[in-house]
Amino acid sequence: MLREFLGPKPERELLLLAAIELYREGRLGLGKAAELAGLSLREFLYELRKRDVPINYTREEAEAGIKTVEGLE
Repeated sequence: MLREFLGPKPERELLLLAAIELYREGRLGLGKAAELAGLSLREFLYELRKRDVPINYTREEAEAGIKTVEGLE
């Protein structure tokens, strides 16, 4: 019965749902929530957008992202 609601891999879906809720509550940052869900940051952002969850990007995360991009140049 659980598979009817959560699909063929209920454990993965439950982790994703938990990560999304913890992120939505502000208890996990974007990177940690993606890690908990077992997804890349890009994949997690896609899942948030699919569910209309707003992105809560902290200043620290923005600065880290800028440093990463600058390091690619």
